[in-house]
Amino acid sequence: MLASAAPPALEALHATFGFTAFRGVQDDVVARVLAGQSTLAVMPTGAGKSLTYQLPAVMLPGTCVVVSPLIALMHDQLRSAQANGIRAAALTSADMDREETIERFRAGELDLLYVAPERASQPHFRELLTKAPICLFAIDEAHCVSEWGHDFRPDYRLLRPLLDGFADIPRLALTATADAHTRADILAQLGIADEGLIVAGFDRPNIRYTITPRDQPVRQLTRLMTEHPGPGIVYAQTRAQVERLAESLGAVGREQGGRKVLAYHAGLPAEVRAANQSEFVASEDMVMVATIAFGMGIDKPDVRFVAHAGLPKSIEAYYQETGRAGRDGDPSVAVLLWGADDFARARLRLGEVEAARLPGERTRLDALAALVETGACRRAVLLRHFGEHPPERCGNCDNCLVAPDMADATTTAQKLLSAVYRTGQTYGLGHVEKVLTGASDERVTARGHDRLSVFGIVTPEEAYLIKPLARALQARGALVPTEHGGLALGGDARAILKGEIPVSVVIPPKQDRTRKRGGSRSGGGGALNPVGDPLFDALRALRRELAQSAGVPPYVVFHDSVLREMAATRPANLDELGRIGGVGARKLEAYGDAFIAVIRRH
Repeated sequence: MLASAAPPALEALHATFGFTAFRGVQDDVVARVLAGQSTLAVMPTGAGKSLTYQLPAVMLPGTCVVVSPLIALMHDQLRSAQANGIRAAALTSADMDREETIERFRAGELDLLYVAPERASQPHFRELLTKAPICLFAIDEAHCVSEWGHDFRPDYRLLRPLLDGFADIPRLALTATADAHTRADILAQLGIADEGLIVAGFDRPNIRYTITPRDQPVRQLTRLMTEHPGPGIVYAQTRAQVERLAESLGAVGREQGGRKVLAYHAGLPAEVRAANQSEFVASEDMVMVATIAFGMGIDKPDVRFVAHAGLPKSIEAYYQETGRAGRDGDPSVAVLLWGADDFARARLRLGEVEAARLPGERTRLDALAALVETGACRRAVLLRHFGEHPPERCGNCDNCLVAPDMADATTTAQKLLSAVYRTGQTYGLGHVEKVLTGASDERVTARGHDRLSVFGIVTPEEAYLIKPLARALQARGALVPTEHGGLALGGDARAILKGEIPVSVVIPPKQDRTRKRGGSRSGGGGALNPVGDPLFDALRALRRELAQSAGVPPYVVFHDSVLREMAATRPANLDELGRIGGVGARKLEAYGDAFIAVIRRH
């Protein structure tokens, strides 16, 4: 049975962070850390992973050394920790106060010291550790240690000798995305006993999942921006696509009262990337169009939507990337636009994968195919992938909100596959469709395909199934692309032709139904900001002013949820303000009088 944190931990929790109770498994993780037990905590994004080492760092004598993969992520967490009165610093190439930080570390004047794995694995850093009091090693984004993880970083593998050199210091590994295989690898690589595993569950009930075929992506993303005025991220697969979408959506943003849309990818100058990222972090309504290089180092809690304009690398990557929305617990959406060509390119890339990794990569692609083509609950598919046993319906994904129409397409699939085979497995879907529907076409006639047995065998009633069926068959690999853009049989195509495997397909929703399936801003897991409330707007304006003066993003001052409670309860003095969740002692002292003054004026 897992231990619970003692009353002193609750007292420190309230004094430091302003909370009166732990969330989820935070209690269990903190209790193990305070007891000196090494732990791997798998907690969904937004579940408060950083608190599980920041709180013990405040309570225990010595410094918690935090290994983190990105400088931007370190600095983001650094700002939040310092705003809560935690003595924190970082040793990175971007920090100019390194000598001062080292002296504070040696003197035991730091609660937290953030470092990258490349620095942590160096002999000179290990030498430094022998001269300073240490209470804990925290390894953030711990899936990076595993080759099965989606963000493998070789330098994470070099941490084990360092950790073993300080065997009496507990180690806490943290990640949001790790299936059973990855979890076992993390435990082994970091020397954590199996009983040290705590899995919080992967569900993010405040996120609404919507997955739909890509059709005029600018129009689809424009609608998303219109319905969700807060900050958003749009992921595109190439730099060129990022640039195109940023330009098109930027025009939309200007029409929406000057809402800014910026681009982010590795081809931009470093100073432009840094400026764009800083502007996004500080913004309350900006949209960033980016490659997946963007986001891992950002702990921005108020992102209201994450959209994928193409297929993600894996379900693990999709889960992590969509998890950048709604970290504050408020309603948010994750929209995935996909096309059969995404799967075609992905299956072509399988030919470049090493033989030893091929089965795993093929399994990941098949799992994505199952997610995008399912007519069942999206959340259930996601959670089952991570080994959970969710209910059959979540009530907050597109398929649960409006059940899609399904059709038994086994016979039509056999006709389609047969036509691909009989036309020589060299033609694209457009040509094959003309053959199947008996279209009058010179190209079809010139090649004699009007004399094939499959010519005109698809009835008008089933012709509407051809395109969604072709997408589904390409997603599962029964149809594969040829070198020159044609289609060929692959995977389980022959089993389908023999009638050994049934095929069902989701019937595409009509336009008005698409809007209903993906458009509503309502959802579980949080409340929406009040519209037209002058007090809430004034509190937001004050927060923005204080954040600018301090050089931090607005959410570092207070989250929207804190401002909502201020506007609803209208505390009359500092004592009442201090009872609001998220108002710790340091923030009460720093900002309390200013917020009370605004509340009194209203």
